[in-house]
Amino acid sequence: MNTVVTFGEIMGRIAAPENLRLRQTRQFDMTYAGAEASVAASICNFGGVARYVTALPKHALADATIDSVRAVGVDTQYVLRTSKGRLGLYFLETGANQRPSNVIYDRADSAIAITPPDAYDWNAIFKGASWLHLSGITPALSKNAAEATLVAAKNAKAAGASVSIDLNFRGKLWDWDASKTARELAQETMRKILPFIDVVIGNEEDCHDVLGIKAGDTDVHAGKLDTSRYPDVARQVSKQFPNVSKVAITLRESYSASHNNWGAMLYDVASDKAFFAPLDANGNYQSYEIKNIVDRVGGGDSFAGGLIFALTTADLKEPQTAVKYAVAASCLKHSIKGDFNFSTRSEVEALMGGSGSGRVVR
Repeated sequence: MNTVVTFGEIMGRIAAPENLRLRQTRQFDMTYAGAEASVAASICNFGGVARYVTALPKHALADATIDSVRAVGVDTQYVLRTSKGRLGLYFLETGANQRPSNVIYDRADSAIAITPPDAYDWNAIFKGASWLHLSGITPALSKNAAEATLVAAKNAKAAGASVSIDLNFRGKLWDWDASKTARELAQETMRKILPFIDVVIGNEEDCHDVLGIKAGDTDVHAGKLDTSRYPDVARQVSKQFPNVSKVAITLRESYSASHNNWGAMLYDVASDKAFFAPLDANGNYQSYEIKNIVDRVGGGDSFAGGLIFALTTADLKEPQTAVKYAVAASCLKHSIKGDFNFSTRSEVEALMGGSGSGRVVR
């Protein structure tokens, strides 16, 4: 089977229970999560093979983070344990209705942020691997982490693996060069990595913040998206980076924190065709309507995990099927507490086939 490697930070996720605000509660739910770890978990839950690489300190809480991904079958043998650095944290306040969710990061001087690229055994990490997945979150942490992300991409390409990246712009994190704004630093750093990327994943805001590309006058905060503009966004990405073979753009229409519409487009550079999902009976784009979101954190990562799994699976890899699978997988994730998508391949394929009523399976 194809082995997918993911590289990036895993943290403690400290969440206020239910829909309480952080200042309301004195009790918190503790889990472990990170974009790249979430992608690896999704792939394993779908029946694939994933290897997760990060740097973590040598203590029991870091052991617990490894246990959380190992529990779903992720290979953690190349997780680097360090004598310096800490476990990164993030605090989550889950929004509802018109009140948005809020994230507070506490990640400065984490183990992965202070570990240099040459500390990782890249040759061993990519042995037998066919794919590497990265995100724009890890290079936002520090210069060391940015350099390690670039080195990982270079080594993966040298080993013959395909490389994907989720642009994932996080304005709160891009602050390790005080002489530049968050957008300036993100654009400068990511443009060094993108020449080694085969598949780019993002949303409209990511494309604008990281690459300066905008879908016309579309406003993601207005509720309704003009999907006809997105193939041009993908074409602009591929023109700037001719090495890119596919561009995936998630399409989220946010009516409130609890009510989103969800879909995506996958643009195939070779055929110059854009594939949308989900589709109605007439073959026209019609988004999933998600009216009672349980937890949207990790929704984009579940899309990336679904897309990579599909593109590396023989009977799912055709572009229309791949994006259909990825969107259905991430739609289901919105019903699951925590960052990881615990949906199975059979559940995703049932939704792809139109089984979205939520009836009890007996």
